[in-house]
Amino acid sequence: MRSWQKRLSHKSNQLLRYCHRRWRQQTGFIRIVIILVAVGLSLRSAVYLVPIQGENLAQVDQAVEFRDRNFRPLGTLLSRDQEHTAVVPLAQVSPHFRHAILAAEDQRFYQHGAVDLRAVVRASWQAIQARRIVSGASTITMQLARMVDPVPRTAWGKAQQVWQAWRIAAGMSKDEILAAYVNRLPMGGNIYGVEAAARVYFGISAADLTVAQASLLAALPNAPTALNPYTHWDDLKQRQRYVLDRMVVDGYLTPPQADRAHAQNVTLQPPDQSLPTAPHFLFWLVDTLPPDHPAQVQTSLDADLQRFVEAQVRQAVQGLVQHQVRHAAALVIHNATGDVLAYVGSPSYFLPNQAGRNDGVQALRQPGSTLKPFLYQLALEQGVIQPNTILADVPTHYPIPGAQLYSPTDFSDTFQGPVRVRAALGNSLNIPAVRILEQVGVSDFLDRLHQLGFKHLDQSPDYYGLGLALGSGEVTLWELAQAYLTLAHQGDSTISLSPLKLNTLPDIEPPSTNHPPTSPLPSSSTLPLSTSPTWPLITHMLSDAHARATAFGVDSVLNLPFPAAVKTGTSSDFRDTWTVGFTTDYTVATWVGNFDGAPMREVSGVTGAAPLWHRIMVHLHEQDEPGQLPPPAGMVKRPICALTGQKPTPDCAAVVQEYFFPEDLMAYESGKSEATVTSSQLQTDSTANATGLHIVSPKTGSRFLLYPSSEQENDQRLKFAIAPSAPTSPIEWRLNGEPLDASGEPSLLWPMRPGRWTLAVQSGHQQDQVQFEVELAADHPARRGFSVRSE
Repeated sequence: MRSWQKRLSHKSNQLLRYCHRRWRQQTGFIRIVIILVAVGLSLRSAVYLVPIQGENLAQVDQAVEFRDRNFRPLGTLLSRDQEHTAVVPLAQVSPHFRHAILAAEDQRFYQHGAVDLRAVVRASWQAIQARRIVSGASTITMQLARMVDPVPRTAWGKAQQVWQAWRIAAGMSKDEILAAYVNRLPMGGNIYGVEAAARVYFGISAADLTVAQASLLAALPNAPTALNPYTHWDDLKQRQRYVLDRMVVDGYLTPPQADRAHAQNVTLQPPDQSLPTAPHFLFWLVDTLPPDHPAQVQTSLDADLQRFVEAQVRQAVQGLVQHQVRHAAALVIHNATGDVLAYVGSPSYFLPNQAGRNDGVQALRQPGSTLKPFLYQLALEQGVIQPNTILADVPTHYPIPGAQLYSPTDFSDTFQGPVRVRAALGNSLNIPAVRILEQVGVSDFLDRLHQLGFKHLDQSPDYYGLGLALGSGEVTLWELAQAYLTLAHQGDSTISLSPLKLNTLPDIEPPSTNHPPTSPLPSSSTLPLSTSPTWPLITHMLSDAHARATAFGVDSVLNLPFPAAVKTGTSSDFRDTWTVGFTTDYTVATWVGNFDGAPMREVSGVTGAAPLWHRIMVHLHEQDEPGQLPPPAGMVKRPICALTGQKPTPDCAAVVQEYFFPEDLMAYESGKSEATVTSSQLQTDSTANATGLHIVSPKTGSRFLLYPSSEQENDQRLKFAIAPSAPTSPIEWRLNGEPLDASGEPSLLWPMRPGRWTLAVQSGHQQDQVQFEVELAADHPARRGFSVRSE
């Protein structure tokens, strides 16, 4: 009996121990489950503390498709990552594509959170049965998380993907998630997003996709390379069939609709391998667009005109190759609106070995004489000169502290003596312009140029000095076109150059990539210009072919078969040539030169940039001849003596017509006008008769600085020259009494040496001499030189 009881007690103890052990095991498992659930719930709740919101996924850097004013394609510029990306709101995506992508990728997108547990169970069961992965369980939100933050395809990577998906779902609505997703979908090659794919493959926007097109695009993200429509069409059609079938299952289509979509003949755009039109313009414009710009931008350009001007720029350079010319640029502006119709920065953007990517429209160059019209206008406005004023075109020398005398010369190295304002401007005479600037004041003229939009003239008046009249500063072709557009509008500066056709974007400002201003412009730059009769008066002078005949001839390339105002310019040493002008309809600005600043071979504004300007102007007016340029309102014409500017007398040999302000008529009628040049103004410090042999370089009293530390010390030479350049008798040069071995040449280059020098020249019975000084300089000059030769 006791033995049985002992055995029963032992069995009972074993059972109790077993039950206790099982209870402990189950309790531990339950605890683990509870802990795991708690951790999971904590993690799931924690995402609301660190949500990812829509602005965190904003795609700022995207490709931009540019169109011309008639909505013809100009080209597409890729993102900085060289991706063809376009972002559009979900409302601008065809509902057919939204349905197709949901059916193909995530049928229960609007029913689940970030993770579809039903899909996870289904995918797991299929994998167990087939012993391989049959289908995925990634939702659209999980796929978006992977697009934004790629992770390894490991268990830990999948956990990270789920965490990011939860964060996205916590901070964004379903529509926001879907919009971010469809704008990032890989669509083959460097194409991302449904909008970019619709444009590339079908030439339409995502809003216009048909069922057939939408289902094809929805098939692509599954394997963008393997389903490339250009190389694997049959495979893509097979995947499209799957997408259409899923759309039927989800109720988006009926079976007949799906069959028709699959059978529909869809035409693909040919692969785009063409070069963009107006690449300089597009690359400049894309840098000025605001961050929130649309993916498609309509510009002001006219594609046909752009191609014509590009061809003319290439032709202009080809015709001047023998003159060491390699580059040119051109701008065409519609006067009424300020629209930029053509923008050519170089002969060819796609020839890097020829510096073709440099943009001649935005490059900073010396403008030569192209600023003179604005100086004359300011002088007329201030009353410094009158339309009938006679100016002195004689040798003139200006002392410059710490430097040589500033002695401006005319392009022809000759002097016309007394000359009318109209003729001085028309023939682009330098000495009268410098004389006028001396009276107007460099500071006032610089303020006026700032008002006209020359923002790169950002130095002090002392920096430019009197050379500003001849273009000693640096400007861009864009700025010149803007200033002449203001002149075409009679001083109205409210119309600015506009690169955009539609006013859908904020105002565009040229990027300050070329030597941005180092100091703010004076406050006067914000003041409006006064609209006085002096503006159309300057226009009238620039359109007067007779006024410029002395310098340019009666049959000049500047003359057109219709009214046009025009001005040329040539910077020192033939480095830049310009022509800017306008009709009532268009303003055209052209530049010819070399981007590296190398001098051209005897090419001036009238032989370099002017023929290009002429051809563009004639083309613009082939269909419609422009109207007459407006006369100076309120001014009256009167005859004057061409030599005195006064009312003609019987002794006057040449009578011309000139405009007068009404308040000056009384002085004109009385013969007391102050127009006549004085004898002191016609005086020159030349010691020789102007009609005989005389030294034109250097001038008496000149002081030159020698820089012994310069690497080009041996190149610091001074030019000795005489006029006339071909005397009838042999030429003999002497320096401080010692003969110079110049082989009887009318000019020579002398290596400078410190000292005081007397240069003498003799030819037959004619002789001349000048005195000058050469000093050693401690430092290089702090500002640009003033020796500007300008047409």
